[in-house]
Amino acid sequence: MYFNRETLAAQQDEFTSLRQGSMTVMEAVNKFEQLARLCPELVPSETEKVRLMMKMFRSDIAKQVSAGESPPTRVSDCISRAIRAEYWNNRDKEERAQFFKARKEEKAMGKQTQPRQNFEVNQKESAKELPSEKGCSWERGK
Repeated sequence: MYFNRETLAAQQDEFTSLRQGSMTVMEAVNKFEQLARLCPELVPSETEKVRLMMKMFRSDIAKQVSAGESPPTRVSDCISRAIRAEYWNNRDKEERAQFFKARKEEKAMGKQTQPRQNFEVNQKESAKELPSEKGCSWERGK
């Protein structure tokens, strides 16, 4: 396959600046593999491929992939760890979203019942505080 220098340079730049961003782990890995095949001189060894792949992953994924007693040394290990990290991160996000949704609904339910209770309490208290007509300042002027 022939590429002119400009095309090759553009692909090398894309490969070295590749970041996961909003892609899933597998989407990012597929893009990485595609560009790595086009730029084999940039990944001369398995170790270098793992290093560049770790650089590509979002920081939340990369932290979990590299955590533990030993960081990954094989691409397959790196990918499987990243997939697990993504799974658990997504699960945590879903649980947080459900928690805050339930909390918001509880508050909304509380607000619906609370004003009525406060209204009844306020009515009783305001009835106690009303001044008698005899004690009003406008009555004194007569």
